[in-house]
Amino acid sequence: MNKTSKSAFIAIVGKPNVGKSSLLNALLGEKIAIVSAKPQTTRARITGVLTEDAVQLVFIDTPGLLKARNTLGEFMVREVNRSVSDVDLAVLVVDGSEPGDGLTKAEESLIEDFKRQGLPAVAVLNKVDLVEPKELLMPRIAALSAAYPFQQIVPLSAKSGDGVELLRGLLMDAAEEGPHYFDDDTLTDQPERVICAEIIREKALCFLSEEIPHGIAVLIESMKEREGQNGPITDIDATLYCERESHKGIIIGKNGQMLKRIATAAREEMEAFLCCHVNLRCWVKVREGWRNTQSALRNFGFREDG
Repeated sequence: MNKTSKSAFIAIVGKPNVGKSSLLNALLGEKIAIVSAKPQTTRARITGVLTEDAVQLVFIDTPGLLKARNTLGEFMVREVNRSVSDVDLAVLVVDGSEPGDGLTKAEESLIEDFKRQGLPAVAVLNKVDLVEPKELLMPRIAALSAAYPFQQIVPLSAKSGDGVELLRGLLMDAAEEGPHYFDDDTLTDQPERVICAEIIREKALCFLSEEIPHGIAVLIESMKEREGQNGPITDIDATLYCERESHKGIIIGKNGQMLKRIATAAREEMEAFLCCHVNLRCWVKVREGWRNTQSALRNFGFREDG
């Protein structure tokens, strides 16, 4: 007898740098969202799909809720608001390792959105592997309990995996009868080009200084597969756009060493993702003020027509 299919759309929300993308990757068991120790890594909603037997969960990983400083920032804030309004359940991720026993204004703002919509929600205290003794988590748990009737508050570590299985089970239980919106073997609705561009941007975030990466956009100019002597090869041409000529020199590095470092790390991860050899070629171009230019934002994939 076939089981009745169930599904749920779930938004993962929280302020920047609390580990939302790491949590998404841990829940899926695969990496689809880029991860960085620097805030504001995720710029747009990334849909991850987890199907187990009759239950399908569709996750939306959102940008961190921040004060908009440019047109790109305004887009990111709208993405958070859209995500919360479109789902069956929200997962509020809080950094359990941060000092203090209360909630931030960004977290309080998200909870106000939950209240306005009567949205079912689960709270996650992430990074608890960094907290000893664990009793230090109790004031933050009490603050969350007082702020909203969360279905459950789950301490976990997306990095180590502790508590992730518990959360996955809770989310599976929250799914309600309904169709599967994606094929059961789907991991994400993002095209391979988008994932590859994000891999390159992640490596730039990893290797470059604090400010420059947030002025970088990556565009995959071409992506073609061909047969090689030892199996398929995917040729990828990518352009890294930055906002200043001085930034271009830093990204390229002395004798091209920084760009080579970024491209080598990105190529290795792309090969694991695409399951084939990758021939990656990268260029760097300047496009001043692209984060405040609507046409540039659309060209780089920041559209609100999804």
